[in-house]
Amino acid sequence: MDDSLVNVAAEFDEDFNELDAQIAGPSTSDPGQKTGKVSTKTHSILVNQKQRGNPLLKAIHNVTWEYDDIVPDYQMGQSICALFLSLRYHNLNPDYIHDRLKKLGQMYQLRVLLVQVDIKDPHHVLKNLTRICILADLTLILAWSSEEAGKIIETYKIYENKPADNIKEKSESSPHLRLIQALTSIKPINKSDAMALIDKYKTLKGILQASEFQIAEMPGFGTRKAKKLYSTLHTKFCK
Repeated sequence: MDDSLVNVAAEFDEDFNELDAQIAGPSTSDPGQKTGKVSTKTHSILVNQKQRGNPLLKAIHNVTWEYDDIVPDYQMGQSICALFLSLRYHNLNPDYIHDRLKKLGQMYQLRVLLVQVDIKDPHHVLKNLTRICILADLTLILAWSSEEAGKIIETYKIYENKPADNIKEKSESSPHLRLIQALTSIKPINKSDAMALIDKYKTLKGILQASEFQIAEMPGFGTRKAKKLYSTLHTKFCK
């Protein structure tokens, strides 16, 4: 094996052992250590009390949420959770994420680190966070605003029990893909928006029958995007 690859592997193992030791913390046999439990509530997004005042909560409209005594910041299902981290806060408190991971341990099957990018030059910080996510079995998701972060949390909950077919790539010749292509030709509608519309309204006819207000309330939309879509779909093609 090439010496450079050996060095990279050794460095990776060293980082893994160090992070693993940080996350593990005290022995589980310590009677003073508290053991976190996953809440069995499934009807809504569960929010850690420490997230009170986080602006992202204002962007969650299509599912209910409530405060609960949970270990992560958000629980979007019994096997799905998220930790929220602002890069600005991370620069001021670099040990914060390690402390949260130590408390989280190995809980949950899908673990998301939702990072709000709110500094000018995030590349170096994101590189370090990416390494942490690899070592701690986290999925790194980036958001550039509080609204976008809230919609990401909301979308995880909405698709919690959806079948894989809803996100699986379709054949290029399928009517499903042709409808996606037609919808995404309307700026600023993207592929995720088009898939969400089809998932909710099933057909183009269903989308046409939806009101501008109903579209605006969907995850990832809003007043401006809904107005543009609605006006385009209801413009007469013949004068």
